[in-house]
Amino acid sequence: MGLTANWSYPTAVRFGAGRISEIGGACMAAGIKRPLLVTDRGLASMEITSRTLDILEGEGLGRAIFFEVDANPTDLNLYEGLRVYRSGGFDGVIAFGGGSGLDLAKTIAFMAGQTRPLWDFEDIGDWWTRADPAGIHPIVAVPTTAGTGSEVGRASVITNSETHEKKIIFHPKMLPSVVICDPELTVGMPKFITAGTGLDAFAHCVEAYSSPHYHPMSQGIALEGMRLVKDYLPRAYADGTDIEARAQMMSAAAMGATAFQKGLGAIHALSHPIGAHHHTHHGTTNAVCMPEVLKFNADAIRSRFDMAAAYMGIEGGFDGFRAFVDNLNDSMGIPKTLTALGVKDPDLDRLVADALRDPSTGGNPVEMTEANTRALFEAIL
Repeated sequence: MGLTANWSYPTAVRFGAGRISEIGGACMAAGIKRPLLVTDRGLASMEITSRTLDILEGEGLGRAIFFEVDANPTDLNLYEGLRVYRSGGFDGVIAFGGGSGLDLAKTIAFMAGQTRPLWDFEDIGDWWTRADPAGIHPIVAVPTTAGTGSEVGRASVITNSETHEKKIIFHPKMLPSVVICDPELTVGMPKFITAGTGLDAFAHCVEAYSSPHYHPMSQGIALEGMRLVKDYLPRAYADGTDIEARAQMMSAAAMGATAFQKGLGAIHALSHPIGAHHHTHHGTTNAVCMPEVLKFNADAIRSRFDMAAAYMGIEGGFDGFRAFVDNLNDSMGIPKTLTALGVKDPDLDRLVADALRDPSTGGNPVEMTEANTRALFEAIL
């Protein structure tokens, strides 16, 4: 293994219950005087959102909001958001919500001052260098779920509305300047969202830990992130008001997104096209795919997960870890197959082709081919 790599690590995080009260100071620290709060339709009418807008208004920052965001955000959502942002004379974005709201908000801030089209900045090679850094507006991120970890990420996943492909848009300056992680904001999450987002964080840690790339910092963060999910997701699921469990899951989510700089793998390569074509919940889709992908990668990751299982207090090494994943999924009502998740009449040829084009394939410890990827889809369907 060549011990050569380029590393980069995240940003200023204000972590703790009640810290949404610092949203005005966070905007000031980021240099934002006229923020546009970007969230999703479901959150737009919720009390945590109106309370946040009240705080902003009370500090002279207005209460502007944009919430036309789909569950899997699209380029069309982006163009409408950019129209609102530019016409309103805003100078920064508050990314507020789960993965979809955070991803769209970050992309609005990124595209605010660009002249090239969105797809010129897809995460391919050094395409990010095409962007004008001066045209990227500042971002304050406020997650309201504990899943994607997009609040500490430099990328967003946006669906191309014409091809129905999920594309990763990347730039180092898409990293939010300030993050507020307030676990009180996640208390109202319904059980199925707690499960799906928590298992998304878990998938990020599992895949980063499995990736063959060299990144020992990410490796350590992924390991502790898996332990936090094991210990605290069942508690957060059982009692949504358990603030300690909610806080530890917020940490695990940020850790997963920090760790997956080391790479993702087949779980995400499969779930991205499924979500793009069948509009399934991303984290839940990851959870459905995880047991078969662990089996698929077994020979390459067994010794590594023997160590992880011991650290996490799971008996039986890799096989014990796999059994734990099955039991965790079952305990939270995760469907066993994609069909049970609602995937009807899938175009397997298209799904396989899209999966093999997904950048996540490069981090899988077993090389993905047309034949073994098709077999994986068939096993999960």
